[in-house]
Amino acid sequence: MQKTEKTKKPIYFGWYVCAATVFIGFVSIGARNSFGVFVIPMSEEFGWSRFTVSIAAALGVFTNGLIQPFMGQLFDRTGGRKLILAGLFALGVSTILLALTFHILFLIFMFGFVASMAQGGPALSNTAALMARWFKRKRATAISINAAALSLGGLIMVPFSMYLLQATSWRIAWVGLGIIVLTSLPLAYFFIRERPEDMGLNPDGDPTPPSNGPAPRARELKGPLEVETWRESFKSAPIWQMAGSYFVCGTTTFVLSVHFIPFAIEDRGISGATAATIFGYMMGLNIIGALGAGLLSDKLRGTKNWLALVYLMRGFAYVCLLTIDSVAGLWIFATIAGFSWVATLPLTSSLTADVYGIRALGTISGITFMFHQFGGFGSVLLAGLLFDITGSYVLPFSIVAVLLFPAAISAYSINERKYSVRYQTPVTTAAAGD
Repeated sequence: MQKTEKTKKPIYFGWYVCAATVFIGFVSIGARNSFGVFVIPMSEEFGWSRFTVSIAAALGVFTNGLIQPFMGQLFDRTGGRKLILAGLFALGVSTILLALTFHILFLIFMFGFVASMAQGGPALSNTAALMARWFKRKRATAISINAAALSLGGLIMVPFSMYLLQATSWRIAWVGLGIIVLTSLPLAYFFIRERPEDMGLNPDGDPTPPSNGPAPRARELKGPLEVETWRESFKSAPIWQMAGSYFVCGTTTFVLSVHFIPFAIEDRGISGATAATIFGYMMGLNIIGALGAGLLSDKLRGTKNWLALVYLMRGFAYVCLLTIDSVAGLWIFATIAGFSWVATLPLTSSLTADVYGIRALGTISGITFMFHQFGGFGSVLLAGLLFDITGSYVLPFSIVAVLLFPAAISAYSINERKYSVRYQTPVTTAAAGD
């Protein structure tokens, strides 16, 4: 008797690309999200007001947003590998150089411009566009796994930064974070590839269909708004609805990245270690929220409904933060907000790809991400200014909270059924050679 052995199907290389982008995002976004850890010690050493130190953080968000469409164009035209490698190197070096900060202008230049421009290379909008090339059926799932990098960075890197700062000094902590960013370079070099076609593969690892035969086959589906250039997309309503909601998303997340830990310490009277732990817990729940959003989007139609629900959840989270004046309120807020923080990214990215296609996705995602960053720029500055005036973060947090409810309405009003490729009816044609 001969034993027939089943050949085990190799792991699709796209999952290696996805894993590499997760680690890249983990170290790069984690290092930048740790800025809030340094706000109080650097302000105390140099005598900066909260608005002054907020200028550096806000300009960083603004610069990153402004450059992202250009990074997206570079991604669409030349591919992402070299862009990601160069960005990681510049980000790691500039993070290390933050240890030399001696004046607010140096911090503004190094963090607000150099590091923030470098962040545009390995930005989530670019890596999400890369995932859209490698995956089609499992696109939202892959993008959500990629987006979990933001959560992992907050879960591990922010508490680690606080530990490193308390164990040594804020200068050594910046050096440590920069070195960690540089460790991602070998992984990016070996595993980031542009397209599955370059390796003789198809999206999702699917087999190549036969080129001839009598059976009809489905013509590749296209949505009514699929575009060749990014300019075409801005002539239709969905991109403005998503960009407007994404603007609000930026206002409500970046203000937390910079000001949540100071708020927890000064407004709620808890220790820095506890504040960083709550922030890390919130980021940890983001992993579940991001993955859940991607899986639901792939399995069930109605991506815009899930997107609207995410904004609504975050709005209620802010209500809890502002009305429950205790440590318990921080934990409740972190729990609700944790499930909704990163969930917007895979839902927005996959919906953008479903409506407008992937030919100009890098640029389109870069522009919508620019709206996101501009929202963050305004909220970070506003929070710092209003804290100096009122001595509390209650007013700025209240303002950004109110914006979440119209953002939910904007997302819900997207006519996905009409424009998304997932709702189009397949058309069969005779096979080639008939």
